[in-house]
Amino acid sequence: MSNWSAKNPYNSKITESYVLNGEGSRKETRHIVFALGDSGLDYKVGDALGVLPENPPHIVEELLEVQGWDREQTVESHKGEKDLYSALKKDYEVHMANKKFVQSLTDKIVSSGMSISMNIVKRSRDNMDWSSTAEGDLPPGLNSSLPSDDPASKVKAIVADAKAIEDYLWTRDYVDIMREFNVKYTPEEFLELADRLKPRLYSIASSHDAHPGFVELTVGIVRFNYHDRQRGGLCTQYMADEVVVNETDVGVFMSPTKSFILPEDENTDIIMVGPGTGIAPFRAFMEQRVHDKSPGRNWLFFGDQSEKTEYYYKDEIEGWLDSGNLYRFTTAWS
Repeated sequence: MSNWSAKNPYNSKITESYVLNGEGSRKETRHIVFALGDSGLDYKVGDALGVLPENPPHIVEELLEVQGWDREQTVESHKGEKDLYSALKKDYEVHMANKKFVQSLTDKIVSSGMSISMNIVKRSRDNMDWSSTAEGDLPPGLNSSLPSDDPASKVKAIVADAKAIEDYLWTRDYVDIMREFNVKYTPEEFLELADRLKPRLYSIASSHDAHPGFVELTVGIVRFNYHDRQRGGLCTQYMADEVVVNETDVGVFMSPTKSFILPEDENTDIIMVGPGTGIAPFRAFMEQRVHDKSPGRNWLFFGDQSEKTEYYYKDEIEGWLDSGNLYRFTTAWS
């Protein structure tokens, strides 16, 4: 039994990483294999693998540039003293902003002198006299400024409503917000606000009995462009783009399940519904049932956008059908 955990991960290496999609697919789904080496890590089907990602280098570089920070400055991270670049790359969630940061803008913008208040008390034009009678009262033909015209008002409108903050953060990261409001933070201020980098959990797509010494995943790589900047899933892009097969150390640990398990009675029939990358744990279930020679019948539902390009593990599935290990296979293609 091993003691590896999120706080004490095992440094594994990816031994295989290849695209499962067929030519012409608009998706990128990968089969990724981690070596467990001498870790002593074990797992059962239904468990998840925890992976510790790192932030994309280009986002860290943009953050350093927009704030004018010294990448080699020594800072105190929650993981100890280190240079600023390493802290931003490995210790904090910098690929997406949080509510605390947006709320901190109120004080930053006011203290930067960006908030301007004006109260019109009298207006005279074209022989017309007008006097204010109430707060917010405006003369004919003069419209009040929208919150977006004034940075402080815009921030106030955002932070006043929890839903507004969520909507705002959905399409922005720290770099976007810093550029939008032209605000500056010290590295210490920023690290105090940023969330700690968290591991990502992935359903295991293999049986340890079928693949001793290895653990396998089925991962959909998330990529998109917003505000003219490339973005994507933190951990999926890290595994696909940064990790070099058989070279890069990647921190991993097991996350056991107590309920998502095969029935104890191997005679029990099972129905599995796993569209898209949701097939991952059921590939593991099938491998285990085949290894154990379980007599219970197995019915698998699977589907995705296209049979031509998203029929993951086609050869394995057809092999299970031919051998009778897969009693029934139902598909739905959109």
